[in-house]
Amino acid sequence: MSSLANGTNHHYIDMRSDTVTKPTSAMRQAMYEAEVGDDVYGDDPTVIKLQSMTAKLLDKEAALFVPSGTMGNLISILTHCNTFGSEMILGDESHIHFAEQGGSATLGGIHSRTVQTQPDGTLRLSDLENLIRPFSANDDHFPITKLICLENTHNRMGGKVLSVEYINSVGELCKKYGLKLHMDGARLMNAAVKLNIEPSKLVQACDSVSFCLSKALAAPVGSLVVGRIDFIKQAKRLRKALGGGLRQSGILAAAGILSITEMPKLLKTDHDNAKLLAIGLAKIDGININADEVQTNIIFISLDSNKVSIDAPTLANKLKVNHNILIAATNIMKIRCVTHYMITKDDIQLVLKQVEYELDQHRK
Repeated sequence: MSSLANGTNHHYIDMRSDTVTKPTSAMRQAMYEAEVGDDVYGDDPTVIKLQSMTAKLLDKEAALFVPSGTMGNLISILTHCNTFGSEMILGDESHIHFAEQGGSATLGGIHSRTVQTQPDGTLRLSDLENLIRPFSANDDHFPITKLICLENTHNRMGGKVLSVEYINSVGELCKKYGLKLHMDGARLMNAAVKLNIEPSKLVQACDSVSFCLSKALAAPVGSLVVGRIDFIKQAKRLRKALGGGLRQSGILAAAGILSITEMPKLLKTDHDNAKLLAIGLAKIDGININADEVQTNIIFISLDSNKVSIDAPTLANKLKVNHNILIAATNIMKIRCVTHYMITKDDIQLVLKQVEYELDQHRK
């Protein structure tokens, strides 16, 4: 459970997102004791250590600490699409396209071309290939395709995991046409734990990765951009231009080190709790969910308007006000719940009980 900074002493079961995780006691101690320097000058030893560890973890040449995943994605895209009139191809349900304010267009003038995201989080290879403009460099009418972006796990598809085989196949397609491949790996470690493989296997075909520390890995702040040395040098310049050049950021990096060394051990429990929640919700009349499709720590449910007379925002509000339970209404009849290390099995059972209670008050 967690408490909200709203002037009350209420304790909440907070499943709006795994971004609500608070740093562990060990993280707080590490932050207190962190050796720091000035990272803009490149001499913060704790940041240097985190960057080196993350590059090694993903088997890439170098890494760069940035304040957020959104900045990490934007920096990566701007670095790859550095030619006027560049275009990237990505999924229509991807976080980059859906929830990052169109920053690549606003700040980089980069054209986005979307393909339909499949229920399993993949983009069909045929769809991707059909949108690549191999002739564009010699035709003034068209933007120049430079980049394909993937997302693993896939947020809006309910935490779906992309396989090594699929990612590698997209990588081969990129090589065929001379494109770069970027991975939005905000929850990459969840995917690695689900598949029981090293995370480096999931990004071996990728030219860049944005790797988040502040979701289920529980750091208070931060992501890393990972790639080749020359790529990271350019990314560092963009970080400064975007206002992401931090000074004594070793205080934050200290928590990040524990994010990648200790927190992955807890992710399987998060996944098990999400499955437990999904199975329980599937038994409640008025809720539509296929529990078999839940793979990691994100679940989506739909309310059946033929059976209940309550919408998702109203249900979310009643759970908050009446039961100190926080969930996310993503549209009028759809809800997202995300498990993390602060959610226990007892919390799951309580949530199931109170959801059923509230729906019982609004049955048709």
